[in-house]
Amino acid sequence: MNALPCTIYVSFAGALLALLAGSRSATLARVVALATAVTALVMTLVAAVHFVPAAGLQTLVDRPWVDSLGVRYHLAVDGISLTLLVLTGIAATAGVLFSWNIGERTGEFFALFLALIGGVYGVFLSADAFVFFVFYEIAIVPKYFLVARWGSTNREYGAMKLVLYSFAGSALVLAGLLWAYAAGGGKSFAVSDLAAAALHFSRLQQLGMFGLIFLGFAVLAGMFPFHTWAPTGHVAAPTAASMLLAGVVMKLGAYGCLRVALPLFPVGFAYWQPVIGWLAVAGIVYAGVIALVQDDFKFVIGYSSVSHMGFVLLGLAAANVRAVSGAVLQMFSHGIIAGLLFAVVGRMVYERTHTRKLADLRKMALYRRLPFAAGVFVVAGLASMGLPGFSGFPAEFAILIGTWKTSPLWAAIAALGVLVAAAFTLRVIQVSFFGTVTATTEGPELPPLPPITLAERAGALLLIATTTLIGLKPDLLLDWIVPSLQSPMFQSVLKGGGS
Repeated sequence: MNALPCTIYVSFAGALLALLAGSRSATLARVVALATAVTALVMTLVAAVHFVPAAGLQTLVDRPWVDSLGVRYHLAVDGISLTLLVLTGIAATAGVLFSWNIGERTGEFFALFLALIGGVYGVFLSADAFVFFVFYEIAIVPKYFLVARWGSTNREYGAMKLVLYSFAGSALVLAGLLWAYAAGGGKSFAVSDLAAAALHFSRLQQLGMFGLIFLGFAVLAGMFPFHTWAPTGHVAAPTAASMLLAGVVMKLGAYGCLRVALPLFPVGFAYWQPVIGWLAVAGIVYAGVIALVQDDFKFVIGYSSVSHMGFVLLGLAAANVRAVSGAVLQMFSHGIIAGLLFAVVGRMVYERTHTRKLADLRKMALYRRLPFAAGVFVVAGLASMGLPGFSGFPAEFAILIGTWKTSPLWAAIAALGVLVAAAFTLRVIQVSFFGTVTATTEGPELPPLPPITLAERAGALLLIATTTLIGLKPDLLLDWIVPSLQSPMFQSVLKGGGS
């Protein structure tokens, strides 16, 4: 367990080493990045093996940092954060494998990639709101450069939109935290201390603080109608950055809602709960319908991510143990599945065909020319649809059952979103890989495409194995998650819905 903080330090050290290695050899920078990602993943898995679930955070490091402000470098872990730490390790490793072809300023690319990962590890381990915010900002900054420098379609616009939305959300979070800190006497930024102080806040203060902090985090989580940065950013980003944006970075926003906003301000949450629930179901259905009519392969997956993140926010809005545990499981599941979908679209297909237009892909007979990519996308698509046997099924099932206890109408509308997801997923599978082949592209006239590389195969198999394992054995994660939701901080919010 004590090795978990080292995931932060290893990632930042790896970023520096990758930058230095890149000046000598692109291959060396790749090796450094992969070794760093795998090392951090192994640390999370070792910690998982020795983890004993409990109700509440287990402190790893707690030292004074800025005494005058009451800021402590406090890192801690529970089953929720450990689940997302493992996700980060897997996503980072797969992202490096799918970026093995990066040949332009390779060292700089992997330095930014690993710096982002280090910030993500820091967010999931922080138990002090100030430290949480610092790591949160560290994770946001590299995104801009990854998209703006190595992206594709409208990359400058996509990068700028992404970072503007992110920093606008951050400004709301910071305003809410400073308000809570000042109202609590300005003694401590520890989440537990702020929660204790919030018990004495007025109802108006709770409403305002919760509104600022939840909305600020929800922007990064892709909540409707503040979601528009996500599809644009996903499309513009290089493959590994798309995988991280959908797979990990959007989870930072949802995690902030769950870890900070909900337990600190239960009165504020109770007031805003109906609004959050309705925005969540609107996002699920709206994004699904938009994905259904897209003609850009990557935009389909981008809007799919917004729809699936709507389930996470719906689980939080339902506010009972079953729904929230499903929301955390959905964070993990979507991180794996979305990463796999973006890897196929961005790396296996686009980098070889140089098009994402479904009308063009329909004529390319990709099921014959890229059979591995076709097979992987079919598996990923079925997992994204929530087919039993993959991680999406237990996650969405738990959310829907938990939501039914809070609002049968929300659950019914969200279930409609599941049907829409099945529709756009089956459509894009059929059109992109099994579309009608014209007579001019039949037989030997089909030009060969570069074969799928060993690194790509390894990354795809890692993600497929993960979603299958959790789909068949979701208790591997739920046995960590559920006890964490029994802590006093969460129980002040998770009431009236049962488990």
